[in-house]
Amino acid sequence: MLGAMARTLVVKATAGADAPERCAQAFTVAATAAAAGVDVSLWLTGESTWFVLPGRAAQFELPHSAPLAELLHVVLTTGRVTACTQCAARRDIGPDDVLPGVRIAGAAVFVEEIMADDTRSLVY
Repeated sequence: MLGAMARTLVVKATAGADAPERCAQAFTVAATAAAAGVDVSLWLTGESTWFVLPGRAAQFELPHSAPLAELLHVVLTTGRVTACTQCAARRDIGPDDVLPGVRIAGAAVFVEEIMADDTRSLVY
């Protein structure tokens, strides 16, 4: 783990294929932190919500970027991935549709996570 302090990093991705560099940056930072031993919570909102569906992250392409599916896998196996309740509902995505390990939660849970002690948050 980085340093001696246990910290949580909450990363909110607000973009998907509509803004690929911003999307890839959010996933890259989340996966890098998770691989370094940081407790990571990745929130997918807006167009990034689509990536909670099986196979969707594999369709994302950005030159010189790590494959999104691999980055998502790192976070899913070492941290938490959450799809925004309203964003999922607007896309007709329900709990039975998402990848194993993904939860659907709303603003109250997000606020609770980012307000916890020793937590940092980033929004992309």
